[in-house]
Amino acid sequence: MPKTYYLSGNVINAAVRQTPYVPPTGSYVALYTTSPTPAGGGVEVSGGGYSRQQAVWTAPVNGQSTNVADIVFPVASTSWGTIVAYGLVDAGLSGHLLYFAPLNAPQLVDINSQVKFPVGQLQILEA
Repeated sequence: MPKTYYLSGNVINAAVRQTPYVPPTGSYVALYTTSPTPAGGGVEVSGGGYSRQQAVWTAPVNGQSTNVADIVFPVASTSWGTIVAYGLVDAGLSGHLLYFAPLNAPQLVDINSQVKFPVGQLQILEA
C-alpha cells in the first residue's frame, strides 16, 4: 500500500534527522470514490450514514501488517457511489492520510449496501 508524502516525510525526519514523529492514537479506514495520490486528495465518501472505521493491525512481520478484525462500515442510507479506493487516516474526522490503495474491483455502494473488509484483507507493506 503506497505511503503519502506526509507519512514518508515524517518517517525520513524521524529516521535520519532526529525529528520526532508523534504517531497517531489510532488509524481509520476511509473509502474513496476518486483515488488519492501520494500528495493526498481523492474524494472521500460523505453522508448517507458513512463514517470512517477504526482498524487494528497485527505486529509487523517482514515489513507487513494486516487488519486483525473485520472492518465493517455502516449500512448506506443513501447511495455512496462507486468506491474505487481506500485509505488509512490518523483520525476519525479530518486528520492526515497515511496510506492508500485501489480496490481490487470498484464497488457500487447503493442504499442498504454495506462495505466489509474481512480479517487480513487489508495489508500494509513496508519494503
